Amino acid sequence: MKTLVLFALLLIGLSISSFAQGYVPRIEPCDCMIKTAPGLITRCGYLVVPENRQKPGGRTIKVPFVFARKPGMDSTKNVLLYTTGGPGYSTIGNFDSLRYNSDFFQFGGFLIFDQRGTKKSQPCLDCPEVATAVKRAYRENLSKDSLQLIAVKECRKRLAAQGIDLSAYTTIESAADINDLRKALKLDSLRLFGISYSGGLMLTVARNHPEAVKALFLNSPLPGYVNYEEHALFSFNEALNKVFDNCETDSTHDPRYAGLRERFRQYFTAIAGKRFSIRYLEKGSTDTLTIQYTKNELIDAVIDRINNWQLKTVPFVMNELINGNHAPYVKEKLNGIFNDNNSLSAGMRYSIYCSEQIAYANKALVKKQDTLLPWLAGHPFNNVNHAICDCWQVKPEPPVAKTPVYSNVPALLAAGDADPWCPPFYNRLIQRTMPNAQVLIVHNNGHGARVAMKGIDFVKLFFEAPYKKLVSPFKEVMVE
Repeated sequence: MKTLVLFALLLIGLSISSFAQGYVPRIEPCDCMIKTAPGLITRCGYLVVPENRQKPGGRTIKVPFVFARKPGMDSTKNVLLYTTGGPGYSTIGNFDSLRYNSDFFQFGGFLIFDQRGTKKSQPCLDCPEVATAVKRAYRENLSKDSLQLIAVKECRKRLAAQGIDLSAYTTIESAADINDLRKALKLDSLRLFGISYSGGLMLTVARNHPEAVKALFLNSPLPGYVNYEEHALFSFNEALNKVFDNCETDSTHDPRYAGLRERFRQYFTAIAGKRFSIRYLEKGSTDTLTIQYTKNELIDAVIDRINNWQLKTVPFVMNELINGNHAPYVKEKLNGIFNDNNSLSAGMRYSIYCSEQIAYANKALVKKQDTLLPWLAGHPFNNVNHAICDCWQVKPEPPVAKTPVYSNVPALLAAGDADPWCPPFYNRLIQRTMPNAQVLIVHNNGHGARVAMKGIDFVKLFFEAPYKKLVSPFKEVMVE
């Protein structure tokens, strides 16, 4: 009888592991959510899996994907799966179309995967209440923190009333989604591409589902096992020091930036607790507002420019702010707030950060950063904090989520040396327990380091020979 049952399972394409786990991941076809070029072999659909795998007979969720390849490419091997960072952003939402000659196809088939809870998934853990509260706080000069907490509670109540299990939207569950998608599509092991938060997601796949992973490319990864909150301001300060170091090298040629490090620190320490005001006309409105702001908006104007395109402008902007010319930079910040297209699924972000980061963050250590870095003291480096998580009320991820990933899988770990959010420190930490990992540090780059330059694509070289040591001919790119 057991033989007949096993034979029946094999006939309908089910694995023994799927039978044992109490559910079978399935694909529900749908129209493609992005345009794909003629000639591509494309499959689009939803992965349908339990919302909570501890309750396999309970609610199910739908997570969208786009799988495309060129004719002649193997349909089961050499597939690159990509999902974006955040957490809280839709991967598919970042693509208007998929070109036939896209660089993504140089590695084989390409699989775009959304994470559970994001915009195009069902359900979507959206919290428009929060964005509305933040806008109201600025318009009426009210406490942003207080209004935001009220909005978080309203959002949680609304989602919970729909029967959504907010504790089921975690990195561990998303990693299982990726493995289930691989099995449902009958794919061999995957090459995984993650950036920022999704770098940590891909590491979780490597730890929990090693059979699913052929190689990893992680750009500016945030490993889930670090306590981000406890050293976020240190990471900001490290990036600022890269800017100051460059200025000290060049200050003989441009005296405007002489002593910029000390002047920046003195100024931003001195304006702690001060409030400024600006006249601002919201787009589509005829009534000019008087909006109050603090040093937090000014720090954002600096930190947000430490990227691959604007890094060289940072010293100029620092000088502008120190000299009191705040207006253009504060208006830029306000434009971002009032014109936000609300692409972030804030509820999904809360579930991830609250269960994986805030639940393990030491409040005393988080606060200690203010003492050591007074010029950055009090800066809200994240839009998730302990107070929000007290309202969101999700279970912590199990302790395994906070343990390093030990793996022999080959990995390329890229970082910009001036990244204020995911510094090279994270890459080296990952590499310590992954002996086949290589670290690529790109000088004067921020988040999402450039990995192709002057005709050399380091990612392509890596995937062609993942165990071979890369060699950089450029002084601005260092391989460790």
